[in-house]
Amino acid sequence: MPTRWILRSLLMLALATFVRPSVAQANPEDAQKSPAFRLNVPVDEVSLTFHAADAHGLPINDLQLSELRLLDNGKPPRKVLDFRVQQDFPIRVGILMDTSESMEKTRAGDRAIAIKYVQRLLRQKTDQAFVVNFGVLSKMSQPWTNDPVALADGIRNRVLSTNGSGHFAGTAVFDAIYRACLGQFGHIDNAASGNFILLFSDGEDNASRAPLKLSVDTCQHSNTAVYVFRPRSTSSLATGPESLMELTTQTGGRIFLDADTDDEIDNDLRLIEANLRNQYRLIYKPAELKRDGSFHRIELKAPDRVDSINIRSGYYAPTH
Repeated sequence: MPTRWILRSLLMLALATFVRPSVAQANPEDAQKSPAFRLNVPVDEVSLTFHAADAHGLPINDLQLSELRLLDNGKPPRKVLDFRVQQDFPIRVGILMDTSESMEKTRAGDRAIAIKYVQRLLRQKTDQAFVVNFGVLSKMSQPWTNDPVALADGIRNRVLSTNGSGHFAGTAVFDAIYRACLGQFGHIDNAASGNFILLFSDGEDNASRAPLKLSVDTCQHSNTAVYVFRPRSTSSLATGPESLMELTTQTGGRIFLDADTDDEIDNDLRLIEANLRNQYRLIYKPAELKRDGSFHRIELKAPDRVDSINIRSGYYAPTH
């Protein structure tokens, strides 16, 4: 079957099984009329967001384009179209809670972390979030809102998903991420906000129809980073840690292991907050971009005063 028909089938599956509420930036009637994903830039342009910090972990917000060296598959861009700093942007976050049996031991702690985020860090005047529970299917437990009480209720509301016959048939992590980036972040003005998914999962996927590559690509197109809180793996056969590492590095996010203390959790959440509130956006045309679906590795070199840069590792070229 041609690739375009596979992707089209996945799109129809996502739109049929995932509830898509309206948000302040999106017109729900327009979303219903045009459900397909829409890119904000032409396919021959790449839009990057990244965060820079000094040796103390403090944001650096005064970098100049002349101080940076960007390489796309080892080559400088043909042309840089835009470069700007984004501070205190509104935040848009999707909280995705894995309700599968493998997460039973950490579920209470994960809920506590998610509730702490919406109660302490979400700004009611500017920010919005939604909550999704997923197993084999994704279930919206709280649509977009700025109300921390409603979000906390959505996080506590464990909505279990079955395969339609009443049986629990596995975990579809990639499907949940794909549908969130397509159906939620894909219909907002993602250039006007800092977007991320807060995922609580071990990454063990045995039921997704969307491949990991498609999930990554959809999140990249909507400028959505994925941050993960996951349990410590006890099995050498587990594939979840590797999948989550690919997902986070290619979207510009990060993985946090189960924390032992409140201070560790607070530090993890503050790090996410600093990354999202202090970003740069860079749009460029690559020197070479063949429409072959190949992966392009991104390297961004900064001056010595920059200790760390949080940026996605690359992107997939379009196929048509």
